[in-house]
Amino acid sequence: MGKSAVLIVGGTGYLGKRLVKASLEQGHETYVLHRPEIGVDIERVQMLLSFKEQGARLVSGSLNDHRSLVNAVKLADVVICAISGVHIRSHQILLQLKLVDAIKEAGNVKRFLPSEFGTDPARMKDAMEPGRVTFDDKMTVRKAIEAAGIPFTYVSANCFAGYFLGGLCQPGKILPSKEHVLFLGDGNQKAIYVDEDDIAMYTIKSIDDPRTLNKTLYIRPPKNILSQREVVEIWEKLIGKELLKSSISKEEFLGTMKSKDYAEQVGLTHYYHVCYEGCLTNFEIGTQGEEASKLYPEVEYTSVEEYLKRYL
Repeated sequence: MGKSAVLIVGGTGYLGKRLVKASLEQGHETYVLHRPEIGVDIERVQMLLSFKEQGARLVSGSLNDHRSLVNAVKLADVVICAISGVHIRSHQILLQLKLVDAIKEAGNVKRFLPSEFGTDPARMKDAMEPGRVTFDDKMTVRKAIEAAGIPFTYVSANCFAGYFLGGLCQPGKILPSKEHVLFLGDGNQKAIYVDEDDIAMYTIKSIDDPRTLNKTLYIRPPKNILSQREVVEIWEKLIGKELLKSSISKEEFLGTMKSKDYAEQVGLTHYYHVCYEGCLTNFEIGTQGEEASKLYPEVEYTSVEEYLKRYL
């Protein structure tokens, strides 16, 4: 069998551009949806032209134009959506319902990968407000996919390394300090950190794999299942000095959230579940999922230490 043709929605975004690159590298005919009206967003235009130079095919269409969306979907075997679900950027998860309608009408798609890529929303039924909106919206999209009978793969990629490792797992920080670190609680809850390029690579690997059809792909690189304290120890070893350390209790952390705006509260709620409750590692995958590094041992993923070296 030949490789599936892929349509990527949100291809100029933070993860989307990496998915385009990985799809091309793995030899897929790759289509990138772009809005017909880009205005004066010259960086986006240049990115799209770069994709074209690398072999991608640009497709004009919009989530708000059903006919253009159906026409775009008909070009591909697999549709991957990477529109933003992060409130500090823009939260657009429910726009995917329009994409579900287009895929259903087109009738040719062999697999749809909606924009998830973080914590598995099916395991977050008890998540706190306001952060649970992210998980609730993703579950709404899942239910629509399954009700339409669309084959799927859901990708749970856990913690994006850029957001978590760059700031040593401290909310609001994306560069590692050489002086001080604040532990969330005792800093001993395990989380899982994945380089964004590796997320894209594993995702594209999965799209023609019958083992991941109608399942959740969990990306859990074994060397990257670490606590905040272990991440800090790796950084200290790299810089050759110990950081000053303090900690914030669960109660204090929840108290500080109240003074933040809505978007920040959503993000802090997610940090709470990851760093205080260990929501990424407190379950077994089970029969409804597969683990990426076991399925694709040939992928040489980036370790936490290798990732942190770029900040030296």
